[in-house]
Amino acid sequence: MVEKSSTGSFWPSLYEPFRMMGTRIADWLSPAAEASQSGEAYRIAVELPGVAEDDIHVTVEDGVLQIKGEKKSEREEKGDTWYFSERQFGSFSRSFRLPPDADEGGVAAALKDGVLTVTIPKKAPTGPEGARRVPIACYFCWRPT
Repeated sequence: MVEKSSTGSFWPSLYEPFRMMGTRIADWLSPAAEASQSGEAYRIAVELPGVAEDDIHVTVEDGVLQIKGEKKSEREEKGDTWYFSERQFGSFSRSFRLPPDADEGGVAAALKDGVLTVTIPKKAPTGPEGARRVPIACYFCWRPT
């Protein structure tokens, strides 16, 4: 639980509206993503219109799936008496913590129609979970023979 304490001075109350501005701007500029699961896999779909496949990097390390990339676009138009040129560049990064039953070794990604779909298979269940009895070894115990 996090508690917010008020100091009662003028400066902290003036600063408060801007406190999370950097996080809000980063969330606004990052690509939209949608996560779902089925019985056998997790799926993450990220909207990346106009981003080339070579400019996207998908990595998995220590239970974290990271999608990085860079969008580049250039446009140039010429007329008889005018000239227009526009360039846009920007990089992005999204990270997703994978659940414990995700199989990091089987991650696959596909880009189609500007949507990157990452599929993470689930690990097969290892068996019934629950308490198991642990035997106790007694090396110096007296046992009647």
